[in-house]
Amino acid sequence: MDYHPYLTNDCLIHIFSFFQEDDLIRASSVCKEWQEAAETPWLWREMCLQRWGFCNIAVLGSEHGQQAWKSYFLRRSHLELKMTKGRSGGDYTCKSLRGHTGRVVGCVYLSGNSPQLPDFWSSTPTVCSSSSDGTVRAWDVQQGVQLWCSPVQSPLTGMVADGGHGGVITSDSTGLLKAWDGQSGQEMSFYSSASPQCTLLPYSMEGSSFLSVGTSQGSVHTLTSPSLSKLSTLVVCDTFKVNLLLASPDKKWILAGTTENMDMSPKVLSSQSVTCPSEKEDLLCQCLPVSGCSAAAFLPSQPARLATVHCKNNSHLNTHHNKVLSVFDIIIKKTRLKTEIQVEQVEKFELVFEGRTSDILLEGKGSSTLVVAAHRELKVYTVKGELICSFKDHTEPICSICVDSFRVVTASRDLSLRVLTWKTDRDKGLTLESRYHLLGGSHSMSRGFSYVVCDYSTIVASVEAVDGKDVLKAYSFNS
Repeated sequence: MDYHPYLTNDCLIHIFSFFQEDDLIRASSVCKEWQEAAETPWLWREMCLQRWGFCNIAVLGSEHGQQAWKSYFLRRSHLELKMTKGRSGGDYTCKSLRGHTGRVVGCVYLSGNSPQLPDFWSSTPTVCSSSSDGTVRAWDVQQGVQLWCSPVQSPLTGMVADGGHGGVITSDSTGLLKAWDGQSGQEMSFYSSASPQCTLLPYSMEGSSFLSVGTSQGSVHTLTSPSLSKLSTLVVCDTFKVNLLLASPDKKWILAGTTENMDMSPKVLSSQSVTCPSEKEDLLCQCLPVSGCSAAAFLPSQPARLATVHCKNNSHLNTHHNKVLSVFDIIIKKTRLKTEIQVEQVEKFELVFEGRTSDILLEGKGSSTLVVAAHRELKVYTVKGELICSFKDHTEPICSICVDSFRVVTASRDLSLRVLTWKTDRDKGLTLESRYHLLGGSHSMSRGFSYVVCDYSTIVASVEAVDGKDVLKAYSFNS
């Protein structure tokens, strides 16, 4: 029988698509035909698609060579294995970032690591931290060295990243906001909010960057970024601090409210309205039909879908049985006479946690998954209220969580980080699996973790020190 190489290779490629990466490497040494099939870019591209649902020809195109898909697949799967195992001494390195002489009040990535980059393994993540010592500092996460430090000013109270311009914006105890250049650490602009406590929300729309600022007086100021020029002001909760402030994934909506008054309802704002105010029309906003909100999150794949945790039946006690999670859809309704925001409740279910639930953390994943942390518990729900899984990995309260497409990281006052990874179960669908702890040091020197941020391959967390000189712990996974 005649040998048909193309037919043979096509058949081999189809068979190889069911192999694991180690099996593919071994199969390539069997014979010439097997080697040719195992080196086909199409095969490795299909492997990437099956594993990550990712296909970006512009990223992994011909300019990166015929081995681009294979190299990407092997490096990413190798890195994710290490991030899943978390074995000290081999899978990751830990650096202590020391220099602050006060409390760390903010930590953000200036430049992070993303699996969407074709050479993510060679990038160098950098973070910025702000402190009550009045300084902003930039750090090389992998090397553990300081890159720059700002001049000392009034004690800082918060910080956010200005993703559109690669810098950061800080607030201090006098209400002064400042924009800093991420490369040099130079001050770029300032704005006085006259508020000793500010909640900062950066976002970009149609190529322009903005900053919304929640103040202690209950208003939201919207500014240009990084020039920090005021565009609009809206009173959201008169005399109470705006400390609930977030934007939808598509930046069309802003939720603003307070967690300090259980009788008040948060408001949904149109970002177009607050960034381009009209003298002839009022700013577009609408109250949610619930009060006493303690946490909120938009669904990443459903940008007009909002989840909130609030009091049950007007009960304002922080007990284990009086919290409700409601899901709303937000739409714009236009008529001949006016335009208005409408909020429709689509789901509602009770939350049950042990102990008091005054501090609740909420994050969304995809279009239908919610991650909720309260006290020492972490729970994963569907938007319909089905409990997918729950965990009690910590001995002290969870104070911060970070959620991405690969994992969930919880930071606790017990001085540990818990890493959990997503997986798709044949029967249960998407679920979460608890993996390992990352420790933060000595309990005699520290009071526990206070905050955690992540990019694809690194984790940075703030440790509250007994002597008041907080330290950042940076964990970098080896690719």
